[in-house]
Amino acid sequence: MSKADYPYPDDEFDAPPDPTSPRGVHRAPRSAWSRWWPFLVIPVIAVAVAYGAVTYVSRGNDAPAAPGANEDTTTSAAPTKGATGKPTDSESDEASAEPTETEDAPEANLSAPVVVYNAAGIQGLAATAAGKVEAAGFTNVTADNFGGTAPATSTVFYATDADKATADLVASSLGLTTVVLDAAQAADGISVVLTQALPS
Repeated sequence: MSKADYPYPDDEFDAPPDPTSPRGVHRAPRSAWSRWWPFLVIPVIAVAVAYGAVTYVSRGNDAPAAPGANEDTTTSAAPTKGATGKPTDSESDEASAEPTETEDAPEANLSAPVVVYNAAGIQGLAATAAGKVEAAGFTNVTADNFGGTAPATSTVFYATDADKATADLVASSLGLTTVVLDAAQAADGISVVLTQALPS
């Protein structure tokens, strides 16, 4: 539609007071700061993001390893059991390698022959010692005077390793501490050679 065909009369919008004034929307010229600030802010943001990324990665690489991470898992792993709850073959081998029971210590033979010799020249010393040995439970004890070369200290002699427990019991009943393996001195059992009075 042309202006000639417009049926309505002109109003104040068609005839502004100042014909030279601009019509429509007009923006003021942009300042220099509004044109340049995006170019200044974007590099700052980029630098901050890059710094944050580098810091995060370096912290991840420097994190301490979990305890036990470098240990040999084949040696530190606890033994496992099969699905049925029974020990695995490795457990069975370890269990069989360990001793299940300690061997019982040999017991003293209270019926073994024990001869107590007096090598100190003290009247009745051998008989007194023989009485103490009998009080300890021995049943075959005799007393006699010693005729050979006496040892340096009162000694209990035994003939074999099997007699060691018996000799130890004889020595403890007399308060003696020297127990020696000597088949020649012990003869067929246990021999006690007293070179001094018994401990009180």
